[in-house]
Amino acid sequence: MSRRKKNRSSEDSNDIDLTPMLDVVFIMLIFFIVTASFVKEIGLDVNVPEENDEPPPPNADPNILVQITADNQIWMFGDNGLRRIDEASVRSNIAQMRAELPKAAVIIQANHEADAGVYVAVADAARAAKAPSVVLVPVEKN
Repeated sequence: MSRRKKNRSSEDSNDIDLTPMLDVVFIMLIFFIVTASFVKEIGLDVNVPEENDEPPPPNADPNILVQITADNQIWMFGDNGLRRIDEASVRSNIAQMRAELPKAAVIIQANHEADAGVYVAVADAARAAKAPSVVLVPVEKN
């Protein structure tokens, strides 16, 4: 009889209780979720005007228009028409045009393939030239 009792008890002892291991795993999971640092994406706060098909009124103030092409070239509309300018001379050109048109807003027309860094450099130069407002108008994809 004693052999039978020993065999039964050895069969019962072969079962492993997984409850404590699951408790530890869940506690570790909660710990890693709570202590994980989540990365916050940084983006540009872009000021895009609403689309309007109406032409501006005849007595509207002219604006300063800057274009950024897909290959990151900067073009500016002025009295002499369209001309290419260097990134370093954007501020001086905008300041010169603002002397003639003090209420003019700077409109940056950027291609969707242009680098964001070029747009930021042009927008910063416009703000350094004390432009009353800087507006981004993206060029639509063809």
